Amino acid sequence: MTVKTIAMCMLLSVAACGAPAAQSDTLNETIRGYNEAVRWERFENAATALPAAQRAQTVDDWDERAHDLKITEYDIVKVDSKGPREARAQIKMSWYKSSEGTLRETQAIQTWEKHGKAWMMVDERRLRGHEMPGLPEPLDKDDRSGGAEVTEKANDKATEASAAKPAAKRQEKALDPAP
Repeated sequence: MTVKTIAMCMLLSVAACGAPAAQSDTLNETIRGYNEAVRWERFENAATALPAAQRAQTVDDWDERAHDLKITEYDIVKVDSKGPREARAQIKMSWYKSSEGTLRETQAIQTWEKHGKAWMMVDERRLRGHEMPGLPEPLDKDDRSGGAEVTEKANDKATEASAAKPAAKRQEKALDPAP
C-alpha cells in the first residue's frame, strides 16, 4: 500500500467516526451505557447521564446502597419515543440484597430527555415487581407507562367486580325465602 492509500483510509475512518449517529442509536446506546454502569457499580460513569445538579448526591446514594444491594442483570424491555426530545425506557432488573440473599425482579420506567446533544435520564420509577431500595414508587397508577395504566385499571375493575359478587350473593340469599 502506498502512503496516499493509507492516508485516505485513515481520513475516511476519522470521517466515519465523526458522522452524527441516528437519534435512536444514540438514545439506545446512552440507555444501555447508563444501566450497564449502574449494574457494574461504575457510578461516576452512570452519573454522566444525569442532570449535573443530581450527580453528586445520586453517586453518594448509589455508593451507600451498593454495600447491600446487588444488581445481577438488567434488560431493556422497550424504548418509546415521545417526540424528538423525550423517551421512556422500560427496564427489567434482577437484584438481591446481600443481607437477605433472595433474588428479586423489578421493572422500572426511565424518562429520558435530550439536553443539547446529550440524552439525560431525568426520572426513574418502579413499574411493577418488588419494591427496590432507592427506586421511587410511581406517583399514582396513571404515572405508569407502556400500557400499564390500562392493565392496572382493568385489574382494579376486575378486583372490584369479584369483590362485589360475594356481597351480592349474600344479599340475594338474605332476600330469598328459605326452602
